[in-house]
Amino acid sequence: MLDRFIALTAAPAISGNATTTTTTTLPERLLPFLNISDALPAIVIFDLAIIMVIAAVMAAISFRLKQPMILGYLIAGMVIGPFTPPFPLVGHIDTINLLAELGIIMLLFVIGTEFPVSRLRAVGRISVVVALSEAIITLMIVFFIAQTLGFSYFDSLFLALAMSITSTVVTVRVLEELGMIRDKSSTLLLGISIVEDILAVAILAVLQSIATSSANGQEVSIASIALSIGIVAAFVGSILTVGSKFMPRIIDRAGKTNDYALLLIVILGLAFGLSFVALALGLSVATGAFLAGVLVAESKSGAVARIITIPLRDMFAAIFFISMGALMNIALVPAFIVPAAILILVSFASKFLIVTGVLSRTRIDNATAIRTGLGMSAARGELSLVVVKGGQDVGAITGALLPILGVVTIVTTFITPYIIKFGARLSVSKEEEVEAGEGEEEERRRAEEPKQQEREWEREDEEEEKEKE
Repeated sequence: MLDRFIALTAAPAISGNATTTTTTTLPERLLPFLNISDALPAIVIFDLAIIMVIAAVMAAISFRLKQPMILGYLIAGMVIGPFTPPFPLVGHIDTINLLAELGIIMLLFVIGTEFPVSRLRAVGRISVVVALSEAIITLMIVFFIAQTLGFSYFDSLFLALAMSITSTVVTVRVLEELGMIRDKSSTLLLGISIVEDILAVAILAVLQSIATSSANGQEVSIASIALSIGIVAAFVGSILTVGSKFMPRIIDRAGKTNDYALLLIVILGLAFGLSFVALALGLSVATGAFLAGVLVAESKSGAVARIITIPLRDMFAAIFFISMGALMNIALVPAFIVPAAILILVSFASKFLIVTGVLSRTRIDNATAIRTGLGMSAARGELSLVVVKGGQDVGAITGALLPILGVVTIVTTFITPYIIKFGARLSVSKEEEVEAGEGEEEERRRAEEPKQQEREWEREDEEEEKEKE
């Protein structure tokens, strides 16, 4: 059994240029009956049509069953993917890879807009200590388990990083649906998640740089690792120091025009521009997109930018998860159910025990510590899949990891609401009830930010006109 599993982990990774199937696709079957001279654009448009129609159907089913949309999107991807019998519904694996890249850029960009530098500085010391402890220790434990299960060195590294990241998207949506988003435990959870997300993006960039060097025949040594860390640190540092002085001003100038189309184009240009720079440096596009979001969050137009990018976030998040589902070889899924279950249990136990243990040694009550630990331990999702896609992009990992992460994401996304509901049954202190009321006031204040920003711009314009007169 173990020998067969190890043989399956040697399956090649899927790349944009790889031929994944010899079966005739649905677009190829239909083209002879259509009066179309240029087949390639027709196939790409057909692929997009299939993706969005299937996504709409699965999203409706997920909504009806009161399940997170991520489940519906992943299953939709599996339905249309090149590995699903009797024949693939999409014509080109290149289309799926391209859409996945676009989805990663937009998803990480929007996540970055939630993390202005001021908010990062406001993250408490407890959140930093907990995030560093649970993420790094869980990474090390899962790496050891993956090696024991027979995964290769780089497979184990990328898998360990993916399993050490909590899905902020899934967890926050569950907390919002349960009305727990302003609880003390949720505030702690979000603070820990901020540090964890930044740490994950940085580690992914380092791993990709090391994997690229190894693929080019360079020996992986302490010097090469130090060089990779240096490149990541220099890129991140230059963006946060130099970029934060100039880019927010440019964004604000676009915002003062009150032309949302102009503002949207400017911030998208920044997102794709920094993603390209990161890619040119051998880093993940996720790193550049995330930093672009941080720069937008630093501007006075950050609140408006978050609102106008919501439709893009929802659309590209759907495209990303569908693309990830389509890239999964579902024929391998049954063989990886047991390893996936082991990895889920190990990562859950590690994160829960570390988060709860560290918080219990502070002034935080035990109920809050346990609820925070359960929230941080439950879901794996968007960033975990980004990590695996990043490993595939540089050819560092085998085709086995994506089906495993698919199983992990589906299972953990399904059980997360029940785990958080279980934690919600624990006693709530009076202090938490007061803080929840304060949280509602904070939510109302944040909802007023865009309107206040527009009024401020109008006042500034009036003052400029008076000065000119």
